[in-house]
Amino acid sequence: MNSVSIFSENRHVRAHYNDQQGITYLQIWLKKYLQQAKDRPVILLCIGTDRSTGDSLGPLTGTKIQKKRLPGLKVIGTLAEPVHAENLEATLQKINLVYVNPYIIALDACLGSIESVGFITLSPGPLKPGTAVNKELPKVGEIHLTGIVNINGFAQYLILQNTRLNTVWQMSNVICNIFANIYSGYLK
Repeated sequence: MNSVSIFSENRHVRAHYNDQQGITYLQIWLKKYLQQAKDRPVILLCIGTDRSTGDSLGPLTGTKIQKKRLPGLKVIGTLAEPVHAENLEATLQKINLVYVNPYIIALDACLGSIESVGFITLSPGPLKPGTAVNKELPKVGEIHLTGIVNINGFAQYLILQNTRLNTVWQMSNVICNIFANIYSGYLK
């Protein structure tokens, strides 16, 4: 399966979670972005809630990565302490009080076309969370990862509620492995 897409003008990369070659390429680009962080504290901000299967990608991934205790990576947003629409602004304020000039990587689930379900994207610039459900939330991150968990359409809340947990779980595993490979030194 060759399902990697590269948009080089802004270094937007996406790959299906089952495409090992594409995921390796995405991992290489993530490492390149992280090298720009230099001596800044790196924060992985995992956005979402455990109250909706489709929106649980962030906190599920945050929980898995936090358990790995990767040196040099601070994870915020887990199943126990999710970051969602109601507390995102306060969380960002707290991050900026605790960390000097943090390099924030935002991670969130999103909806897309039927052909895009299962793709993980890496893009420069901030993430605009809440767009699928028409929420006005602050932009976040210097770079961002998204997992396309289901199709976009009418009644997004219902779509997120009826997203297959297996898709979210598999994507979460892949994202967790990407960070483990980078922070454990497997990717030189």
